[in-house]
Amino acid sequence: MTAPRPLVDYGRLLDVIGIEGELLLGTAASALPDAAKAEVPGCPDLTLEGTLLHVGSVHRVTRQWVRDGRRPENWQRLPSDGDLLGFVRIGLTELMAELRRHDPTAPCNTWWPADRTHGFWRRRMAHETTVHRVDVQAAAGGPVNPIDPDIALDGIDEVLFLWFGYRLGQLGMSSPQQGAVALSAAQRRWLAIFERGRSIARRVNEAEARSADAMVSGDPTAVYLWSWGRLPDQSVQITGDQDAVAHLWTVLRPATQ
Repeated sequence: MTAPRPLVDYGRLLDVIGIEGELLLGTAASALPDAAKAEVPGCPDLTLEGTLLHVGSVHRVTRQWVRDGRRPENWQRLPSDGDLLGFVRIGLTELMAELRRHDPTAPCNTWWPADRTHGFWRRRMAHETTVHRVDVQAAAGGPVNPIDPDIALDGIDEVLFLWFGYRLGQLGMSSPQQGAVALSAAQRRWLAIFERGRSIARRVNEAEARSADAMVSGDPTAVYLWSWGRLPDQSVQITGDQDAVAHLWTVLRPATQ
């Protein structure tokens, strides 16, 4: 299987990493040290401080993976001097520089067999940084900046194809039931299909979406953050089989952690 192309271009995705990283750093600079132990809403085991450590680590590991062409063994990194903000900023800067060196369509080792290009890492890091920027701002208790609709739509697409359609299988998880839930935002529609032994994502038209057992709809940001477990059911509109939607929610949680 070859992955469908992202819904936005690779240059835009690279810009998003930088923009979202700066928003994350700006919030963290204002919130630390007082809010270091504040919990991330929707992720009770994750704190603001823990989120920053995670982002700094993932940016460094990704840069190393792209540079060396192979998966690093150790994913957790720690700031050697205790400067958490500096740790995140240096990781972001080095990642951006590494990604810029490569044509996004050129071959590259990744953890998704359907996309073995440098573009995979631009997209993955754009959404990694965006979701955790939202986490940091929510934990800090201040305003949460909006997500541009085109990025949110691409994020829904990534959640369904990469995490639901691939990651669940890698975790050895399969659905005990059959069914389909449609997701709808702006003019985009998707189907998340459960089958015994596998999960499948498809881009569909409106008529195909209406054939699903249930539909989750809303503005792009709401559906995106709902898919990542950052917003509750009340943030989106749900029609049809509530159990099918609850099942989708349940299987997405381990896939996206």
